[in-house]
Amino acid sequence: MARRRGQSGWIELRKGIYYARFWIDVPGRSTRSCPRVRICPATGTGSLNASERSRRLKQILAEHGANSEATARATEAANLGISFEEQAKAWLQSVQSRKRNPVKLRTAEAWKSHLKYINAKIGPMQLIDVNNRSMREFVATMASDQKDGEPRFSPKSIENYLAVIKSVVASVLNDKGEPIYPVKWSSEYMDLPVIEEQNTPSWTGSEIETIISRADQDRVLYALLAGSGLRIGECCALGVEDVRDTVLRVRHSAWEGALCSPKTANGVREVDLCSSLAEMLREHIGKRTAGLVFPSERGTPLRKSNLLRRSLHPILLEMGAQPCGFHAFRRFRVAHLRKQLVPEILLRVWIGHSTEGITDKYALEGIKRDTLFRTTMAQKAGLGFDLRPIAPNSIPAKFLNRWSGREDLNLRPPGPEPGALPG
Repeated sequence: MARRRGQSGWIELRKGIYYARFWIDVPGRSTRSCPRVRICPATGTGSLNASERSRRLKQILAEHGANSEATARATEAANLGISFEEQAKAWLQSVQSRKRNPVKLRTAEAWKSHLKYINAKIGPMQLIDVNNRSMREFVATMASDQKDGEPRFSPKSIENYLAVIKSVVASVLNDKGEPIYPVKWSSEYMDLPVIEEQNTPSWTGSEIETIISRADQDRVLYALLAGSGLRIGECCALGVEDVRDTVLRVRHSAWEGALCSPKTANGVREVDLCSSLAEMLREHIGKRTAGLVFPSERGTPLRKSNLLRRSLHPILLEMGAQPCGFHAFRRFRVAHLRKQLVPEILLRVWIGHSTEGITDKYALEGIKRDTLFRTTMAQKAGLGFDLRPIAPNSIPAKFLNRWSGREDLNLRPPGPEPGALPG
């Protein structure tokens, strides 16, 4: 529905009564109606002169929203008749295929999981009815939902689910690129639960040493996670050619056994290693000149879920610690670098976080090019844990036997093998 330029209406005399006439959009109808609104009698008590009738006409137009963009949009929204589930499907396809900032596959899968629950609750609801009032009921339902006697959703999860709903509603645009459902959301009215301090586990240096010492064939991977701050997907996607002396080039991330781009544009970076960790990594790689640094037995990237289930979580349970994800290694590295007073801009470069400040932009290129400074800082900062009890861990023998006789040990491109089990 195109935006209209406005109207002045007109005054009609009918059977001794002056009426205001104007066009207005009506929900449920494709054409506008022309109502007749009483102004005053033509003569006698209550009659108005011409200028007064003209002013009253303008008041009536404003009262009925005849020239209001909000009225036009509300009518257009009602006439579309789109259900939440229909628009959610179109939105999910759009965010993955758009040219500007398409979402990662892992993010799309998370949103798809959210929508499975959301659609079961409000899928058939018309988008025009998805507002603060209906979401207040939805939030109350999520907050009361339980699993095994415990709350099924944390306050943060409820906020994440609601963020998906907001994005779906905001994704419906008219031919001018303006939102058809411009809802002004109110967290207070929806009674969103307060997000208190979240569980962000990290470890001490001695705990890192214990985890690594019990990790068997994954000990070099864990040492690299703790000593570099790389995300688990970035570590699993690391290629032999990405390791250059004490510098790692992060170019890819791994998800579900396949390679993809890093989480953000800042994820493409170089990370400088302490010399002792770099030496361990070189011994792990050995004579290989290509392929993945940490391949599965099939030569594909390791899967995070398998590593958690088979390795990290059992180790943490043996230690009497609460099972958690690989991000705890990353938190440990950030905390250690801050304790060592590493410049914040260099820390962000190594970790892969945004450097958007004006002063950061001035210094960023100089930091990236000054390899001597970066190497010195990496050596000075150290690891925060002891590598001495960690014996170099080579690639699994089963994998080496499979590739024996190959001079370059090139790994095949990531992808499933017919009939093969997950790595």
